[in-house]
Amino acid sequence: MLAAYLLLLPGLLAAQTAGDVKTTFQSSREWRPTIDNRADAVMVYGVGGNPSDRTRSIPFEERVASWRDRGYTVHYMTGIAWGEYQDYFTGKWDGEWHLDEGQVQRNGDTIWHGRLVPYIVPSANFLNYLKERHVKRVIDAGIDAIFLEEPEFWARAGYSEAFKREWKDYYGFDWRSQHESPENTYLSSKLKYQLYYKALEDVCTFAKEYGASKGMDVKCYVPTHSLVNYSQWMIVSPEASLASLPCIDGYIAQVWTGMSREPNFYNGRERERVFETAFLEYGSMESMTAPTGRKMFFLTDPIEDWPRDWVDYKKNYEATFTAQLLYPQIADYEVMPWPERIYEGLYRTSPDSDQRERIPRHYSTQMQVMINALNDMPLSDNRVSGNAGISVLMANSLMFQRFPTHEGYEDPQLANFYGQALPFVKRGVPVNIAHFENLGYEGTLRDTKVLLMTYSNMKPPQPEGHELLARWVKDGGVLVYSGRDNDPFQTVREWWNTDGNNYACAADHLFELLGIGAAPGQGEYKYGKGTVYIVRQDPKEYVLAAGGDEQFVGRVKGLFDKVSKQELKYKNYFSLERGCYDIVAVMDESVAGGAYTARGLYIDLFDPELPVTTEKTVEPGTQALLYNIDRVSDRNTPQVLAGASRVYDEQRTANSYAFTAKSPVNTNNVSRVLLPSKPVSCAVTGPDGKQAAGASWDWDEVSETCLVKFENEPDGVRVAIEW
Repeated sequence: MLAAYLLLLPGLLAAQTAGDVKTTFQSSREWRPTIDNRADAVMVYGVGGNPSDRTRSIPFEERVASWRDRGYTVHYMTGIAWGEYQDYFTGKWDGEWHLDEGQVQRNGDTIWHGRLVPYIVPSANFLNYLKERHVKRVIDAGIDAIFLEEPEFWARAGYSEAFKREWKDYYGFDWRSQHESPENTYLSSKLKYQLYYKALEDVCTFAKEYGASKGMDVKCYVPTHSLVNYSQWMIVSPEASLASLPCIDGYIAQVWTGMSREPNFYNGRERERVFETAFLEYGSMESMTAPTGRKMFFLTDPIEDWPRDWVDYKKNYEATFTAQLLYPQIADYEVMPWPERIYEGLYRTSPDSDQRERIPRHYSTQMQVMINALNDMPLSDNRVSGNAGISVLMANSLMFQRFPTHEGYEDPQLANFYGQALPFVKRGVPVNIAHFENLGYEGTLRDTKVLLMTYSNMKPPQPEGHELLARWVKDGGVLVYSGRDNDPFQTVREWWNTDGNNYACAADHLFELLGIGAAPGQGEYKYGKGTVYIVRQDPKEYVLAAGGDEQFVGRVKGLFDKVSKQELKYKNYFSLERGCYDIVAVMDESVAGGAYTARGLYIDLFDPELPVTTEKTVEPGTQALLYNIDRVSDRNTPQVLAGASRVYDEQRTANSYAFTAKSPVNTNNVSRVLLPSKPVSCAVTGPDGKQAAGASWDWDEVSETCLVKFENEPDGVRVAIEW
């Protein structure tokens, strides 16, 4: 082990700290020229690899060294709810089998993630194994950033002997079957939530303490799906509560096509709405940490877990990629998971074809242009176009009521959430997400004028949140509460109906604090400087029927116009200026408006040819990422404005500009280079010093840019331009 550590030491000295890393990716493989995407850092996955990618024959330390040798900062990622932990389950670690610690459904079946890889009930014994066998080894290898991903407990699980033991320890009474009553379901989900909250607290606290004993400042992050997705997919996870733990340094927002394409309802239609869903997912993740100041990486995936075709992947990658860029206060990214799957996997060429091929050259070029845009993407104080100030309240208990259903009450495809959010997103209003768990932070509702909420799909975790909401209204906020308050979870034994409280539903406690009494009827009420409007409909009713949202939207508009002293305006697009980047998304199923036309001097970054254009038309249902040449701060400085490789070793003289470009092998580079004059020569040489075969260049007089094309090399292609 000492020899391996000494081998890694030079890389350690040059590595960025986790807080400095802007772009990263995860891979279970060793470095290979086909997957060298040139992000700042790599998260090497698993001491034993990834259950779906057999890499156990390659020792962890060798995989780490292979990336460090190529200049990457190396971090570590593994699952906390599943992983390559067969030695624990089959008794090789402590001499006892532990397959009974998997998550089990009502029919007795274990929920598996792979062969001998169950989703885990995180027992104290398992956590000790994870710390001793995995976390210590990683820190001993000099890694100071640990990413424990996907703390997931399936809502349909909760029947294993291990879970029954945890129930008895936590509640002090015998396990109850969750399908028998709403209260049992709620108790079961609360325990699942608590188990992974404590698991992460335990493991991350250990990691920091063990690292400190070796003179290291270890950072811990949680890559996780959004609360929107986990709720819709019926999974329980700690989510927003983790942001208050001192041992958690931040998150990765795991949002990509596979989850954002989950259908939802709007205007009476159930269908995929990838851009809009991704926009709300990223929003729920951004607001989860915004008041706490924790670091947040946004993830996109150029493909997805489910095998589809390259045409589908490209279309939906553009949608999710655009959605993440519309949050200008986030500028750190996981550029992709599993580059080995993206660059080396075989997928169908089109929806109606059985032919499979590796990533098409045009798509890998476009993808790498987009990744390099992320390497350059600045923070911005600019706001997305549209009226700001409308927020939707969420709580972790959204996950507690999803499965099983009781007394016939349904919330199809999380319609009670989407019923509040989609009517405004579809009208071009950039709604914000506010987390109940963050109400105690000063900034949570600072910019909110109108707060939309319901308890038809969630319940308040503690009464203090109601006190904070009442204070916010009293100071001038507008609260719009939608709900019939007749779902079966209103009567579960919780704080609003125990210990001296006797409220028939959770909202009555809030209404009492607002001075309007229990069970108020529909209508408008004043409280202090603020307003409460109660709508006696569940929000799902706004989207399950065509036109069902019109009255609700009209009420909110009237309240917003009054409190903000501005008119709430509707449109069918979002746009944002962010540094030199212009980001546009145009929605279908929206108000009239048709296509959006952007005018300026642009490079189209979604076109692998990087064309220069003065006009870009964006049709409904599509997006655009444009580089605005007119906003380049120093037009006299030669520079690569956009390209499918990362630029290193730039050299400038009065009449020349040279740089080295690195990107994966078997991909094409296209770079648009800003120059003060038309070139007289452009030499492109490979890592062997010889002229690169097939290289070409072309001058564009209007933009004063040179388009350079060549075959990529991870060892670097040298471009030298003279004028």
